[in-house]
Amino acid sequence: MPDKCFPPIADLHARVLILGSLPGQVSLQQQQYYAQPQNAFWKIMGRLFDAGPEWPYAERMQRLVQNRIALWDVCASAHRPGSLDAAIVHSSVVPNDLAAFVESHPDVGLIGFNGGKAADLYRRLVLPGLPPTLRAIRYATLPSTSPAHAAMPFEEKLTRWAAVLQNPDQPDPNISDRGTNRV
Repeated sequence: MPDKCFPPIADLHARVLILGSLPGQVSLQQQQYYAQPQNAFWKIMGRLFDAGPEWPYAERMQRLVQNRIALWDVCASAHRPGSLDAAIVHSSVVPNDLAAFVESHPDVGLIGFNGGKAADLYRRLVLPGLPPTLRAIRYATLPSTSPAHAAMPFEEKLTRWAAVLQNPDQPDPNISDRGTNRV
């Protein structure tokens, strides 16, 4: 049985869409994005948007939405033994309909990938089917917040996430690409 993602967290005014690959086992068990306690996602959101792990999950979600941040995954479903992105069975991936999401959220001008795996899956499975208008959206591959990406210190991850999310309308050639280029 494949693992399945959660519905997107967003309202119609979202400006930034953060895409992970697929919820890990702890997240699936708790039915919450980034529920693994060692995952740095909520610590980063806490520092950037006062949506940290000290708040109840519903409050964190509301704070992201208020800051025009949407949250979803590239994979609608996939087989993955365990929680590591490297274990995702590529032939089993069914991507989410990201074109429909972006078309129904016209203010989205930036897609931030939570790690290289999400960016790679998007580039290979979603990008080829997008119409040219959606290919023009800016993309940024951010450092993975997963505890498996422990080689990068938290403060460096925070700095890189802040550079993108606190200025989503400002292009930064060091961290972002257009959809027709590399992601």
